[in-house]
Parts: sequence; C-alpha cells; structure tokens
Amino acid sequence: MKCYKLLLYAVPAVLLFPERSTSAQNPLIHDQFTADPSARVFDGKVYVYPSHDIPASENRGRIGWFCMEDYHVFSSSNLTDWTDHGVIVSQNRVGWADSTSYSMWAPDCIEKNGRYYFYFPSVPKDAGQRRGFAIGVAVADKPEGPFVPQPEPIKNVRGIDPNAFIDKDGQAYLYWSMGEIFVARLAENMLELASEPQVVEDLPDTGLKEGPYVFERNGIYYMTYPHVQNKIERLEYAMGDHPLGPFRFAGVIMDESPTGCWTNHQSIIEFEDQWYLFYHHNDLSPRFDKARSIRIDSLFFNADGSIQNVTPTLRGVGATEAAQRIEPDRFSLKSDQGVSIAFLDTLDTFKGWKTIFDMKDAWIRYNAVDFGDDTYQSLQVKAWSQAGGTLQVRLDRADGPVISEIIIPEGVEWETVSSPVTVNPQGIQHLVMLLGSETPVEVDWIRFIK
Repeated sequence: MKCYKLLLYAVPAVLLFPERSTSAQNPLIHDQFTADPSARVFDGKVYVYPSHDIPASENRGRIGWFCMEDYHVFSSSNLTDWTDHGVIVSQNRVGWADSTSYSMWAPDCIEKNGRYYFYFPSVPKDAGQRRGFAIGVAVADKPEGPFVPQPEPIKNVRGIDPNAFIDKDGQAYLYWSMGEIFVARLAENMLELASEPQVVEDLPDTGLKEGPYVFERNGIYYMTYPHVQNKIERLEYAMGDHPLGPFRFAGVIMDESPTGCWTNHQSIIEFEDQWYLFYHHNDLSPRFDKARSIRIDSLFFNADGSIQNVTPTLRGVGATEAAQRIEPDRFSLKSDQGVSIAFLDTLDTFKGWKTIFDMKDAWIRYNAVDFGDDTYQSLQVKAWSQAGGTLQVRLDRADGPVISEIIIPEGVEWETVSSPVTVNPQGIQHLVMLLGSETPVEVDWIRFIK
C-alpha cells in the first residue's frame, strides 16, 4: 500500500487499514520511503518506528528538502517478513503541530507499565519565524496503536530526534538534539521532564551531532549518534557508566556512505541473542538523498565492549524461505565481472531491481535460503533474454552442485520459466546463480516449488 488515509483518534488502525506484509532484504521496505528507524523489541517481536519521506511539491513541504507528514510502524517476528500496520500519527491529527510544516522527523517509541509512548518532533503552530521544533508524545495500549497524541508538546524541550531510555532502576530518560545532544530525566508519567535539560558532554566538539540513541549492555551505557566529521554523516558511539554520562568517545559504528547519502540515523537492539544495527540509505532514490530507506545488518562487540565497525550489505539479515521469491539483486557476493544490478523501472523504483548477467560464468550468491526438510520438485525464475540463454542455480559456490538448469527462451518480454530440481537441498543453504550461456540473461527473482 503506497498511501493511507489519515488515522482518526482512538480508532484501531486495523479497522481503517488492512495490514500489509512485505518480504524484503535491504532495504526492508519497498513500497514507500522510510528513514530514521527506531527499532524496539516488544513481546518477542521487533517493531520499527521510522520517519516517512514523501515527495515535496509546490503546495506540500519545501522542494529539495525533507518532507514528512506522518508515521507508520512495521513489525516482524523473523527480521525478514515485515508487516506495515499503517499510519499511527499524522501532522493533521496533532493539535499543537503546524499541519503545513511537513516536519515529522525522526521518532522513537518505548514501553512502560504496559503502555507505549511514541515521541516525535514537529514544528509547533507558535514557532514563528524561527520555525523551531518541539517534541510531542502519543500514547497507546499496543505497540501498533492506536496512538493518541497529547494536546501539548513536552515543556522545556526544543529540538529533534527524541530518544527514550529506561534504566534498570526504572528511571526513564529523554535524549534529543539541537546543535548539541541533550538529556533530561523523564517523570513517572513519561509525559514531562523531571529535571532540567543538560548537554551531553565529552562528545566530539566539532561538526554536527544529532540522532541520539542510547542502550545498555553488560553495565556499559552506549551513546550512539550520527556525526559530520568530514562532509557527510557517519555513525559514532561513546561509552559511559551512567545514562547521564560522562561519556567517552569510543569509535565509529558505520563509515560515511560511499555513494554520498548525506544523512544516516541508527538504532541498536538485541533480538534472539544477536545484536542488530538499524540505519538508512537512499537505495530507492539514488539521485536524491532526502528520500531514504531503512536497512538492517548484524552488529558485534569485542571482548572489551567496544563495537566492531559494521559494513553495509544488500543481503541484510534473516533467512528467506525457499518457496518465497528470492531476489538475487540483494546479493551476498558476486563475481568481479559480468554481473550488475539495475532498477526494473527507473521511473518507479518501488518495483525493485534486476540482476543482469552479460558474461558466461558470471555469478552471484544469495545467502541463507531456508529449505527446511521439504522436498521441492521444480524451480521457477522470472527472467528475460533477447537471444535466449541458460541460467544455472548451484549450491553454495560457483562450482557447487547444480540444483537446476533453466533454459530462458528468446523474447521481448519477461517470462516465468520452470525447470526440474535435480538436487534437493535441506536446511539453510547458500545459492549461486551462474550464467551458463554466451548470451545475456536478466533475472527478477527465483523460487522453489514443492
């Protein structure tokens, strides 16, 4: 679903918007732009609360700048299949917000005593010429809503990128950014401050810092944030012994985007004994970095508690069921020559990508396909080849056992072609797709048929 009607107060989202599921790698969501992901684990599921980039126009936002009017929430139990629960908060349903500002930037959500508190920034109606941001709260009884915005923003808070953290003793803290990163204790009701804001000290003193996200592991408190050390943002972190600091700069989590996406924004969670980094990139909008898409990759710690640098991947995390569509363009590894990735439709990037094989024996590998203990009879591929060609699907490596060889007929349109399975994999396996002909072949997806 590419757009949703506005959510009315106190009406369950499931009554207004049918939940939509999507199966994705990186980026996680393919039918809309998403950014600034705040990931949380609630009741054994992962919920992601991102901001929602939309195209600006003459009467909507500021052309060439960030344009955001609402928030969705997505959930998954396996980090592969994501459900969009629809719009949870909209600028037109927040009484204190300027509904013409399109400024609903990076949010966060946290649970306390069975209630869910969604923190979000926006420009208030009384902002005047400064157009400064305030931070509001919407409250729900379920992580997917319905959320009810409070009538006023949090007093004594001006800024963006709210992040809430609850310590082991039950004390809650709110972090936000406005040139510097600020912190204050939250009151028991989670709706107002219980202390004066203070600047988080001892972070790098030059360059923009924003987007705080705090978590605790083994008694160490991690302050993570995007920072412009050079020209664009990279993800950094500092370590401390208390939620209020002091923090000491510890290193870089993710380097600057190699393709020049100016922003990044992170959250870090532990789920089923593995840590993950959520972040964003402009995958679906490579020429305009104000339209971004959320990603996920695994994160690891060293023995001293420091964080290992995370290299962004297209494959992401999670296993893809063999019977689902496997998209080789979200590859784990590929040959140095003869294979490339392109959009299926450059005018509608939400349609995704295709893999282009144009050299014999060129290959691409897609990791973590779950075959379970099922038996599969055939393999389907959606492909196109002007002169006809051959595609082999092999197990694990380019010279591994051939699972199936598919003859792609010559033609001018995409076709779905089937071929028998000669080797039946079991459990979780890596797949390699290899061009067996001298003639090029383009591939959208493959899947196995029981």
